[in-house]
Amino acid sequence: MNSILAHTHSGLRWVVLGLLVYAILNALRKKSTYEKSDRLLNMFTMVSLHIQLVLGLVLYFTSSKVSFMEGWMKVELLRFYGMEHILVMIIAIVLVTIGHGKAKRALDVTKKHKTIILYYSIGLLLILASIPWPFRKLGAGWF
Repeated sequence: MNSILAHTHSGLRWVVLGLLVYAILNALRKKSTYEKSDRLLNMFTMVSLHIQLVLGLVLYFTSSKVSFMEGWMKVELLRFYGMEHILVMIIAIVLVTIGHGKAKRALDVTKKHKTIILYYSIGLLLILASIPWPFRKLGAGWF
């Protein structure tokens, strides 16, 4: 069961990254309109991040990669999964959620797009920095 969740969480990362990039590019190219499709894209991006968070939290409490044994902060793998990964990902998701809310309430169309660009871009950068990419040698693969 844990393996299925881990693979789902890992594979869904590509959907989340794709949606974030698409939402940012969409906001960059739109200037004077903010349509229902823009709202739906931004909302679906945020919801996909929240689904990813739920899967990650389940893994956090069930995975053997998270262990709080004595000296766990000195072990790179345990420190990454036990603190760094979850902390930065939660910060990124909170930023995207705040950005979505601010853009939804903004009255000016340009402000809506600028807000999405700012918050979603910062969230994307934090997420990219905190993914256990295979080249980081943290026991994770591309999928």
